Amino acid sequence: MAYTGVTPSARSRGMVREARHLLVTVAPGATWIVIFLVLPSAYLMGVAFMTNGPYGLPEMPLSLESFRRLAGFGFLGWSPGNLYTLLRSLWQTLVSTGLVVIVAYPIAYYISTCRAKWRPIMLLLVVVPSWTNQVIRTFGWMNLLAPGTPLSELAEALGLISPNMGLYPSNFAVTLGLVYNFLPFMVLPLYAAFEKLDTAQVEAAQGLFASPVRAFWHAVFPQTLPGLLAGIVLVAIPAFGMYVIPELLGGGKGMMLGNLVANQFAGGANWPLGAAGAILMLIATFIGLFAMRRIGKRLGGGEEVVI
Repeated sequence: MAYTGVTPSARSRGMVREARHLLVTVAPGATWIVIFLVLPSAYLMGVAFMTNGPYGLPEMPLSLESFRRLAGFGFLGWSPGNLYTLLRSLWQTLVSTGLVVIVAYPIAYYISTCRAKWRPIMLLLVVVPSWTNQVIRTFGWMNLLAPGTPLSELAEALGLISPNMGLYPSNFAVTLGLVYNFLPFMVLPLYAAFEKLDTAQVEAAQGLFASPVRAFWHAVFPQTLPGLLAGIVLVAIPAFGMYVIPELLGGGKGMMLGNLVANQFAGGANWPLGAAGAILMLIATFIGLFAMRRIGKRLGGGEEVVI
């Protein structure tokens, strides 16, 4: 009797090769995400529901005490300190993101309209400061905003600060540091959007005698909306949980949520409370992403905007 075994067809071999190629290309990234994102997040979620031990380490039994403490309730009743920190973080995020948008829009437009040979140089000038360590850049701003510097003397002459006080530590210094630090993350997505801009729509708006504001709103803004939303996500999410800039430029006056979480894992010795604060930042991140998608869909005329 002849052997009638079926050999793998060319199609099945191709599918096997595609599956192997997909596994090789996806596995490193997936492994990285699981080890450095999923597992730490799962660990924090477990720690947040545990009880604070005598040395600040989490221990059983499970409890909601960390979330109660995060809401401001303690041994002496309710305190608004944590609420003020959360509101300050939200305010700093909104203000710094708005200022970054205002500064980045004309920069990105100017770079996109330059001669092609100058564009890489202009983009390089925007990105180069980010190659320096964030702590070093923040120390540089500390020196620029310290008492006796030209900026501080100008602010003193204008009556904005008291004599010999300097511009830091202050909330203004934190806002300035956030804008400086995250400006490249807004310029690059906007520049990519301006590169794809359909100038015919702008010319049509000008041909219909639209004002510059109406021409921008109806012809330019919808086309740059994906880049704008991507830049907002890249700026607002890390700014909300920023630690270095508020710690160095804000001192005790500019503490944000990232500083509150870090203090619980270090000096405060309350890991469950720090984990609860980290979970709050994760929740705020997901809410921000969802809000950006809804806003993008609404402003984009019902079309889904990919962030």
